[in-house]
Amino acid sequence: MKKSKKKSFFSITDSQKTLHKNLEFTASEQYKLLRANLSFTLPENEGCNIIGVTSSMRGEGKSTTAVNLSYVLAESRKKVLLIDGDLRIPSVAKKMKIESSPGLTDLLRGKSPVDLSEFKTPFLSNWYIIPSGALPPNPSELLGSKRMETTLKELSAHFDYIVVDLPPVNIVSDALAISKYIDGMIVVIREEYTEKKELETCFRQLRLSNVNVLGCVMNETKSGKGYYSKYRYKRYYKYYKTYGNYDSSPKS
Repeated sequence: MKKSKKKSFFSITDSQKTLHKNLEFTASEQYKLLRANLSFTLPENEGCNIIGVTSSMRGEGKSTTAVNLSYVLAESRKKVLLIDGDLRIPSVAKKMKIESSPGLTDLLRGKSPVDLSEFKTPFLSNWYIIPSGALPPNPSELLGSKRMETTLKELSAHFDYIVVDLPPVNIVSDALAISKYIDGMIVVIREEYTEKKELETCFRQLRLSNVNVLGCVMNETKSGKGYYSKYRYKRYYKYYKTYGNYDSSPKS
């Protein structure tokens, strides 16, 4: 009897178009600039940095940003893990043309020891992806659980960076639930799509939850200068300082 051929976890041809190296030159360079900026904003420690990527609304490009950010970090010879932490509407597996299970929810159930080789990508030897796994009935509780903290600690021992793709802040509380276990959050904003009121609400919730916001990524600008615009970055940085920054004044 002829043995069935085992299905490959990754499909290189289908998923290559998602990666930054196949984007326009300006977009590719801006992902590298994002990588450089993170080195100045992340906490100084010798361990693994855990970065969350979120947005205020759906459709702002947070998952694509998470994929490419993790990829450029791996390009710098760091060992990097990308986790699809959007346990409601996961998209990393679809973007990368991989199986969605086993994944994060399987690790959180603790049914078997973590075999990292199962999540290794064929693109870079130091880049790993853990998809969402089976969709659970209680995503927020899972992401904020002690088991999630333990799992991240176990994974941190093997990586320099962990990037977690998370649901939009204004839709569900998942990103806020896991925020206590990460070093900082990146907020993705899409030009001519993200609403000012939604962005205000997003930053307000992040501030109230004491989330360390590392910065914002301005997505799909129409300025003619490529994927990102320095002017728009400054404008949104000023906006963040006004609406999203924490009060650093002394407390009585």
